[in-house]
Amino acid sequence: MKIVTVVGARPQFVKASVVSQALKSVCTEVIVHTGQHYDRNMSDVFFEELSIPHPAYNLGVGSGSHGHQTGEMLMKIEDVILKEKPDIMLVYGDTNSTLAGALAASKLHIPVAHVEAGLRSYNMRMPEEQNRVLTDHISYWLFCPTQTAVDNLKKEGITKGVSISGDVMLDSVLHFLKMAQANPQKTAIYDQLGIAPKQYRLATLHRAETTDGGLEAIIRIFQAFEQLPQRVVLPIHPRTRPLAEEAIAKQGFQNIQLIDPVGYLEMLLLTSGACQVLTDSGGLQKEAWFMNVPCITLRQETEWVETLNGNWNVLAKLTTEDIYEKAMHTVPDPAARDSMPFGDGKASEKIAAALAEA
Repeated sequence: MKIVTVVGARPQFVKASVVSQALKSVCTEVIVHTGQHYDRNMSDVFFEELSIPHPAYNLGVGSGSHGHQTGEMLMKIEDVILKEKPDIMLVYGDTNSTLAGALAASKLHIPVAHVEAGLRSYNMRMPEEQNRVLTDHISYWLFCPTQTAVDNLKKEGITKGVSISGDVMLDSVLHFLKMAQANPQKTAIYDQLGIAPKQYRLATLHRAETTDGGLEAIIRIFQAFEQLPQRVVLPIHPRTRPLAEEAIAKQGFQNIQLIDPVGYLEMLLLTSGACQVLTDSGGLQKEAWFMNVPCITLRQETEWVETLNGNWNVLAKLTTEDIYEKAMHTVPDPAARDSMPFGDGKASEKIAAALAEA
């Protein structure tokens, strides 16, 4: 059996790292990297440190408008499928790479397996929401991380091929956090940045809805960060860097430490060591939850509703006042940690077993 796996963004590299390992014994896997994330710190380093098999194809699509990027991926992935003639197309999450891979396969009657199926924010203005909904509706296998995801699909009339695998990101965190903590070259990140565990807050900003407001929107967010009693460490996405640097230069912010994107192992250490996370990222919300780190999500909704239980994750409006209020005065409930909504850390094995039966 041959599986073509399409990845293109750093969260997908992380998910593929554990699933590809589980697939080794059951199939031949051909990995296609669309090039959606092409910066070395957001791409190559992930394949190296997570021991992901080297992509058989790098499509080199790069950045662009949603239509242009997805269309170019669609054409190039179709060429790969026609050459490789796979039995299954495997896609992850909700990026343009996800949708392009699913569409290309579906048009050629190749069954699609969607890992992280069933997530819904119910905000169709989000490109990610459009991608995940469309992908789910043309998938043959829908591997859901939680019962909530299964319920979401049922509301849309999708029940065939649906299963709860658990969350592959939990597999990744359990495996790679231990690896990072045992590696002195990785734990040196604290000294390199001049920070101490639990004495800083970690932030990320990258979504279009966060940055669409331009410089004024970034300044509002940074004004909240500036008032927090701990330093805010911000690995900056290349798309957000110009706005962030301009905001700091214009306003003279002193409490925000911009750093280049880091590898996955360093990011796990920075997350686990933070006293709080502030983010618009879906994946980081979850990783914070896995590591018992309180999170403030800079969005009006989240697809990971399970993390909201007990105030371990709290939604904040993109205003200085609401971000500061939530960051300073939200107290998580330890009792809310008793449930296990994301599975047992063996999602990758369950996915591989299900595909092996195809």
